[in-house]
Amino acid sequence: MALEDCRIIELPKISNPQGNLTFVESNNHIPFDINRVYYVYDVPGGAERGGHAHKELHQLIIAMSGSFDITLDDGKNKKKFHLARSYYGLYVCPMIWREIDNFSSNSVLMVLASNKYYEEDYYRDYDDFMRARWAK
Repeated sequence: MALEDCRIIELPKISNPQGNLTFVESNNHIPFDINRVYYVYDVPGGAERGGHAHKELHQLIIAMSGSFDITLDDGKNKKKFHLARSYYGLYVCPMIWREIDNFSSNSVLMVLASNKYYEEDYYRDYDDFMRARWAK
């Protein structure tokens, strides 16, 4: 998969004066089954998250509160996304390096993931990722 496969997905938004509602359905709004949900919060000012890639995992990353930037890298090209709305998610396909920074105060980042946690699915070293990415 390539950087062009990663994209912002607009999720359904049902507006109501008493509060809005957004929902996500596996294989409808996103191109995978949801097998894990986790969220990141209380990120200290200036901190960075991510700094890894996945071999097989698909993810949808949503700014539930606040905002942050995500830089995606397929080994040839990089693209930065700014997430700040809870009805937009960034689809990240396998074999894409990601770095997350510029967290606003009180931001909450939620991830919908295609698989349960599996350490062997990670590339945590950029050089290892690059070798695997371009191995013939």
